[in-house]
Amino acid sequence: MAILLNKDTRVIVQGITGREGMARSRFMIAFGTQVVAGVTPGRGGARVGTTPVYDTVQEACDRHGPVDASVTFVPGLHVKNAVIEAVDAGVKFIVMPVERVPLHDALWMLAYAREHGTRVLGPGSFGIISPGQAVAGWIGGTEDFARAMFPPGHVGVISRSGGQTTTLSWSIGQAGLGISCAMHIGSEPIIGSSPAELLPLFEADPDTHAVALFGEIGTAAEEEAAEIIAEGKYTKPLAAYIAGTGVRPGMRFSHASAIVERGRGSAESKIKALREAGATVVDGPEQLAPALAQLLEVTS
Repeated sequence: MAILLNKDTRVIVQGITGREGMARSRFMIAFGTQVVAGVTPGRGGARVGTTPVYDTVQEACDRHGPVDASVTFVPGLHVKNAVIEAVDAGVKFIVMPVERVPLHDALWMLAYAREHGTRVLGPGSFGIISPGQAVAGWIGGTEDFARAMFPPGHVGVISRSGGQTTTLSWSIGQAGLGISCAMHIGSEPIIGSSPAELLPLFEADPDTHAVALFGEIGTAAEEEAAEIIAEGKYTKPLAAYIAGTGVRPGMRFSHASAIVERGRGSAESKIKALREAGATVVDGPEQLAPALAQLLEVTS
């Protein structure tokens, strides 16, 4: 079992006839994802490999039945309309790999998705992978590399860094644990799914025994995750690393969202909140896998 995406999830690719859409849809299918259709306005009737292409999401849904998820390989200036179209067609999970989405567009479409019960991963998400089952986005890159970097197991991964999602998952596999589901939640200032929203899903997943969280300075996402733990909505072991320790207030670090403000958002405030809630916080990312191995040995 995995959260949000598994071998039975029916997926469409919006923007499938573009360069990235074509390449990533083929990768997703090779890995095992059930890609039922693609959508590109004006390209209805075409095919990408064996995947049929339609002009609208609604047409794809009408032809192939209910669609569970969409991956939007659509430029940032146009992705708002693509998301609205998917939401209106009843798609309940949208993965948005695109970056540089205008801030007001992101605020509007994420609010629209929430109002209609649709979960969004991103903007700026590398994607989500459930090892041995399915992948949505470009996380993993190629079938062989994805299978090598994301071995099946029982640790969930939530990361603010696309690259570190892969590195961390590989190190967890090297520690003999493996991954139940790993996701890059996005690097933009406004994102659709926070760690606080995802932890209860891992709590409910019997195949996930612990979670690794790769966080960074900026926003209150990790403090909110600590609140979820303190409230008892997530009770499994959690090991976290927060990048950006020592960055001064007002200084940008790494991603666009990683700016320390006054009060919440610093590495120190995140670490303090997580530790007080009972999470294990390590001093370097290389310590996450050993910490998880120890936590799971203690709790087994």
